[in-house]
Amino acid sequence: MKTPTGRECKFFYGDYYRGRNFEECRALGNPAEARNWTSELCKTCPMPGILINNACPNMVLSADISRVLFMRKMKISAYCVKAHAQVKDPNVGCELCHKD
Repeated sequence: MKTPTGRECKFFYGDYYRGRNFEECRALGNPAEARNWTSELCKTCPMPGILINNACPNMVLSADISRVLFMRKMKISAYCVKAHAQVKDPNVGCELCHKD
């Protein structure tokens, strides 16, 4: 689904049927963070770029909201199911999956 900024993201959900205005980010695992999420965070979120750069089926992406001074930003972390390890750069992926 397209975010309010116009980028495609599979984790963004918006329900606008019959005047509803419900939006959420389904990449956030913590319900407390999901309540603090606003669509303004989509402007600087790296998730749509990661989804375009790396479509590895073994990579599990998750998001957190982090604070940097007075700004809130989305922090993306990735885990490879095949290598059973954290992925350092989600844009590139792990070395094990790309050897195949």
